[in-house]
Amino acid sequence: MESTPPTSKKVKTRAIRSGGRLEGWFFGDNDLIERYRFKTSTKVINNPKVVCFDWLKSQKLDNVRRLLKDQSLRKFLEMKGNIYPYLIIVFYTNLKFEGNNFVSHVKGVDMEITYDVWTAVAGLKYFGLRINKGNLGVVEDFNKVQYYKSCLKNQNAQVRTCSVGDLRLDERLLALIVTWILTPRRSNHYVLTEEDLVYIYCIMKKIIINWIHIIKEHMQKAMRLNDYHYPYAVLISKFLLYFEVNLEDETSELVKSTQEMNNGSLSKMGFTKIGGKWISKDGDHGASSSVIADLEEEEHAKM
Repeated sequence: MESTPPTSKKVKTRAIRSGGRLEGWFFGDNDLIERYRFKTSTKVINNPKVVCFDWLKSQKLDNVRRLLKDQSLRKFLEMKGNIYPYLIIVFYTNLKFEGNNFVSHVKGVDMEITYDVWTAVAGLKYFGLRINKGNLGVVEDFNKVQYYKSCLKNQNAQVRTCSVGDLRLDERLLALIVTWILTPRRSNHYVLTEEDLVYIYCIMKKIIINWIHIIKEHMQKAMRLNDYHYPYAVLISKFLLYFEVNLEDETSELVKSTQEMNNGSLSKMGFTKIGGKWISKDGDHGASSSVIADLEEEEHAKM
């Protein structure tokens, strides 16, 4: 049976001293066992987050819901269940990139993550614009400062940093999804990078992004940089299930409802629900673009 200890704010792992258990995880590869003991096991796993499309619908956040659906992100964003902290670290310890795929092995099971596996497990397809830090110019007509200003509740505000606090609701919600789920990072979710803004821009403009490419790039970055936590705990746990790795007696932690985006998340962002719709607490100009569209449609119907 799986043990399910309470999920902490940050999922931490410690190296298991039992030689027998490490032998099983790494199938007797001493070099990998040493790497796990002294390098990879010291890193932390990103705390998983979940966004449910039914919740978006219930809160009349239909614009964001449609935009994410257009990107074929529903299955990926809604993934939850048990995660296996130690085996996730084993997966990253063994992870290599071969051609267009990456491969790993856990407990003697070889896993080649092909495009078909991505589709089956996460509902993602290798299609769309391939974006990374080195080729942001592939997105035409994008200007970081101009676009950021266009997303603000008050577009006359003076811009010092690209912070999330002044964004309209739709863009703020997408910023949270980008920085916590799609390309999760260790800290500083309040300030948006140029990459973050490019992703938000493409989603809002309905430019299809190749999310498999983005996720693979992010995984490589997490492996390379010591200050990065290991991302995509739920996704990797689903890969373990897909390849039928023996999970009996392995430590697991349940992704709980408290890790799902909810009304409290919107309240913490500075929005309040009025007349069944979420608007900014600091004035009407803070309404989300979807709310603005509804109001314009209602006004047009009166003419």
